[in-house]
Amino acid sequence: MSMKKSVTALKNSFTDCQEMFEALGDVNRQNILLVLCDTTCSTGLRVGAITAAVNLSRPAVSHHLKILRAAKLVSVRHEGAMNFYYADIQTNFDKLQTLLTNLATLKENTIHHD
Repeated sequence: MSMKKSVTALKNSFTDCQEMFEALGDVNRQNILLVLCDTTCSTGLRVGAITAAVNLSRPAVSHHLKILRAAKLVSVRHEGAMNFYYADIQTNFDKLQTLLTNLATLKENTIHHD
């Protein structure tokens, strides 16, 4: 792959991952995601349990969950009026894998151009 194509592919990967990186740029969201990594789709945690685990207010946790859900890092399972949140890392795994592949390709192209 040419250097120009490598840079373009990397730029596109950064764009694909931007919302996820922005969501992960906040330590509170990182902590919420870490708490949710101990759950599964079939279990999940309610906002009250997340609030207790990360020592934030319910409105703050709800706000951070909204951002994590928009970035497709967290999903929700509804049971009647109850919502159970869980980490959904798999959705973004392919994007991250593509980003790393594009970085490796650019690195190889840079080495071969020196």
